[in-house]
This record gives sequence, C-alpha cells and structure tokens, in this order.
Amino acid sequence: MTDRIRRALLSVAEYLDERIIRWRNGTTEGQIAVLAALLVLTGGILLLSLADYNVFPVATFVIPLLLGTMALRYRPLLVLILCAGVAAAITIRSQYVDYGLPAGRFSTLIVLALVAVLVLFESSRRRSGLPGSLGEAMLVDLRDRLQAQGVVPPLPAGWSSESAMRSAGGTKFAGDFLVANISEDETRLEMILVDVCGKGVAAGTRSLHFAGALGGLIGALPPVGLFAAGNDFLIRQNWHDGFATAVHVLIDLPSGDYSIINAGHPPALRWESASHTWEIDGARGNALGIMKHPDFHRTTGNLGVGDALMFYTDGVVESRVRDFTAGIEWLRTAAAVIVATGFDQAPRRILKLVASGDDDQAVLILSRSEASESKAGGTGT
Repeated sequence: MTDRIRRALLSVAEYLDERIIRWRNGTTEGQIAVLAALLVLTGGILLLSLADYNVFPVATFVIPLLLGTMALRYRPLLVLILCAGVAAAITIRSQYVDYGLPAGRFSTLIVLALVAVLVLFESSRRRSGLPGSLGEAMLVDLRDRLQAQGVVPPLPAGWSSESAMRSAGGTKFAGDFLVANISEDETRLEMILVDVCGKGVAAGTRSLHFAGALGGLIGALPPVGLFAAGNDFLIRQNWHDGFATAVHVLIDLPSGDYSIINAGHPPALRWESASHTWEIDGARGNALGIMKHPDFHRTTGNLGVGDALMFYTDGVVESRVRDFTAGIEWLRTAAAVIVATGFDQAPRRILKLVASGDDDQAVLILSRSEASESKAGGTGT
C-alpha cells in the first residue's frame, strides 16, 4: 500500500514538473494547463462565495486575475477574465436576490471591472507575447548567456584580470559590456570593453544585441576587421543615437607584447611599476556606428612584471561636477593609491570611490605579476 502511494505521488510530481516545464517554455499545452487550474480556482471561489459571501466577497475574484496576469498570455487571460466575470455576476445576482445591491458592493464590482480592464490592457502591450514572468525570465537568461562571454577565462600563471561594472540606477541591464576570448593554446588574450550609447535599461537591449554580434566574431577576425564589422553592424540597425565606443586589447601572454585599438573610448591607462604612475595610452579613433569608414589608430607596448593596463567607461570619469579631462586625472591619482597595495579587487575599490550617477560604469584591469605554478583566474561582476 505504501509503495502504491509513493508511486502515485511520484507520478503526480512528474506530471506537475512536466507541465511547469512546458509552461516555462511558453507552449500552448502549458498555457492550457495553467488556464485550467485558474478556472478551477475561480469555480472554487464561486462556490465558497455562494456559501458565505461575508468571508468570500466578490472582490476575491481578483486573485485568479492577478495570477493569470503573471502566468497567461493574452488570449487565455481573456478567457479567464470572461469566466471570472460570469462567476462574479452569479455571485452578485445571488446577493441581489437575497439582500439587494448596497452601494459598497456596487463600488466593489466597478473596481473589479477596472482591474480586469487594466490586466487585459497590460497583457495586450507585451510585445514578446509571453506573460510578464516568462518574458522577464527569457530576457534575463539571454543576458546571462551573453555576459558569460565577458568572463575572462583562467589565465596562465603570472597574469590576472579583474573587472567591475555598475549600471545606472542599479538595474540589472546596462549599456557597458565586456567580451573576452583566449586562444586554444592560451598564448593570446583578446578583450573588448564597449559602452553603448544610452543608460541603464534604455541601452540594455542594444548592448545585448551588440554583445552577441561581437561575441561571435572575436577571435575569428583581426582587431581592425572586428571593429569594422562591429561598425557595419551598428549602422545597419538604424538605431536612434545607435553608436558605441569601444577599446580593444590583444596581448601575447608569453612575451607581454600588446596592441590597443580605441574607437572613441576613454583612453586606456598603463601602470608603470617603476615610476608607480598610470600613464595615458595614445590610441584614438572614431566611435562605432557613426560613419561607414571610421579611422582607428593602434598603439603597441610591452607589459613587464608588475605592470598593468586599465580600461574604463566614461561614467567613471565624467560627472555633472567634473569634466572628462579632470576625471581622467582624478582616476590616475585614485587608482595609483589603490594599486599601491596590490591589484586584488582594484576595480571594485575604484568604483566605490565613484558616485553612483546617471551613467553606467565599468572598470577592467589586466595585470602581470611574478610567475606562479597556479593559474590566475579572470574575475568579473
């Protein structure tokens, strides 16, 4: 008997898991299953309301409506609202026959009707065609997959990379992103830090789009060709103010030789361990997405032991009270004090000194230290 009950419970659990998975995938079968469950709930509320209206008044029908808003697409939600409306009408008619229709109950009915209209209006404006929770889950999953491209892979001994990012307003979507790639033999590291025009959520969808394009090309094209392809991509989108600034670094890890290409981005900084200063890199160029044939200038150099490169977005150095040039000088001074005690968590410590403004902020530091037997992993937030 116990085994039968256990098998029955397992079968029910498997059935429910399958229906939940199909609902999360947005399938029609999943929507029908959720609609059926909410109609059963509506019917249960109807029976309870007819039995004891004081405990289950007509306003209780708002519960399945709110649940339907989170779980149903427009058409199933419309069916649910119509059924809930019929159930509410039956309840009101029963009360009217017995007690009449007091003003309080009439106003409750109006509020319920307004809730139904607002729920339908909100559902009709979802361009994804998915319920709010599913649409958000899909967008977050896409963001997580693309952000995984920006996680710097474990680096050979003696190298370390750390990054920190903060979006405007503290949202989970930002216009700043990082794309990184290391060759199969772990001798060449390639990274791009990009700042898409806009702030916070407004630039978030564009950055997701652009990150996917660059993530598929990095490592397959030379740096200049990669920027040219990214520039053509942005121009084809015909976005309003659809430009982006970017900085690209390609470094040969065994030797420390590197090259930097800048596309309208704030200049990179190089830490000179001998002089304990951050020097400004000279790479300059046009932003991506503005003209068909932008001009890029490459700089080259070599990172010795104790040296580092820092890349950042304009939100770190610009503010309403500090211009771009003064911001770079401030960053050079503040970062010099921070890295004097080591590069560990340096990007995070730098951002802690920057006020949370109305622009996205990102800092990336690639440093070279004494060789060790273990690999130094790239980290990012």
